[in-house]
Amino acid sequence: MLTRLSAVVVLATAILTGTAHAVPPPPPNPSDGEISASRAEADAKAARVGELTGRLTQAESRLQELTDEVSYKRELANKARVDLETAISEAEAARREASAARVQADAASKAVEESRRALDEFAAASYAQGSTVGSFSAYFGAKSPEDLLARAQLLEAVSASGLNQLEQVTRDQGVAANLDAAARAAVQKADAKQAAADEAKKVADQAQQVAVEAHAAQAAATSQLQSDKEAVERELVAARGQVNGLEAQRRQYDQWVEDKKREEEENARRAAAAAASAAAAAAPAPQRPVAAASSGSRVQTVINRALAQRGVIYAWGGGNYNGPTYGVRDGGVADSYGDYRKIGFDCSGLMMYAFAGVGVYLPHYSGYQYNAGRKVPLSQMAPGDMIFWGPGGGTHVALYLGGGMMVEAPHSGAVVRISPVRYGGIMPYVTRML
Repeated sequence: MLTRLSAVVVLATAILTGTAHAVPPPPPNPSDGEISASRAEADAKAARVGELTGRLTQAESRLQELTDEVSYKRELANKARVDLETAISEAEAARREASAARVQADAASKAVEESRRALDEFAAASYAQGSTVGSFSAYFGAKSPEDLLARAQLLEAVSASGLNQLEQVTRDQGVAANLDAAARAAVQKADAKQAAADEAKKVADQAQQVAVEAHAAQAAATSQLQSDKEAVERELVAARGQVNGLEAQRRQYDQWVEDKKREEEENARRAAAAAASAAAAAAPAPQRPVAAASSGSRVQTVINRALAQRGVIYAWGGGNYNGPTYGVRDGGVADSYGDYRKIGFDCSGLMMYAFAGVGVYLPHYSGYQYNAGRKVPLSQMAPGDMIFWGPGGGTHVALYLGGGMMVEAPHSGAVVRISPVRYGGIMPYVTRML
């Protein structure tokens, strides 16, 4: 009797113990209606995210276009600045020539006055004799043939002198008039050149300001879209979390009766797979060897000079043949970054410095640099070639390093850096100087 009771107790204890460990309490089981409603809400949020993503893509594309437009207008303003400096230099030279011509004209005018004075003296002398010099009456009163001959010779000399003085006055008047006209023409030409260049600078600055304002407006709209998209994405994450939570509860309920051994086997299999994936991910990837450029070449000299400026701050209008310089005001983006207070390079200034190391002196405008050397198809570009973007190469320029990489002074707020070649808006030709 005791033996049978002991066996029953042992069996009951075993059953209770096994049940407690093998089967956990049942999880919540949401209804099909709750799951469907949660999925519908998540789908609506996902559709809204998709709509905002499309609008944001368009806005970012437009923002990039406006960014390129600002870069192009800034380079045109840079061109106008260079042209204005040239026009001012030419105007100063023309004014110096005009000043010299004025001095010559004043000297000629003085000669006219002296010639007139001599002619007046001649006329006064003729009047003092009581008759026109050279007339027949001048021979009256001669006391001898010798006196008569002397008077004839004197009258001939005086008459010739008067005629010479009259001719000299006429010549001096012509010289003075010509020199004065040349002086006025030179000044007018200088003023016209400077006025035209100044007007072009104003037009370029105004166009740049319009582009900057459009860029700022688009940037604000893009930022608002991004903010809206992020807000809806957070709502989507919450909605999906709710769906996942309900579906997880349903799965937990459906799997509540699954065999514990099968669960452990599945967990073991997943753990093994995860370990294998982690081991594969941890294995180092083979690295492709990079061909070393030949040392001592002119191309390598240009590349080395550009690379030596990595980390130097961007300054619009900055840089020359000797190195980084203060930037200049642009009335927009560069001023907002304080480029005029910084010592650095812009894109074309970096090219000026790099190529000056091999005796190639480029102008400070990417559009001019694009036409400075031999055009080579983009597919055939080699290290040391200049790469350009925008109409006529007027938006941006960088130096190709090889291996799909380039060195550039990108934009305000950035520094000289190495970047992958960007093919959006790139010109179909590169410029080869060496």
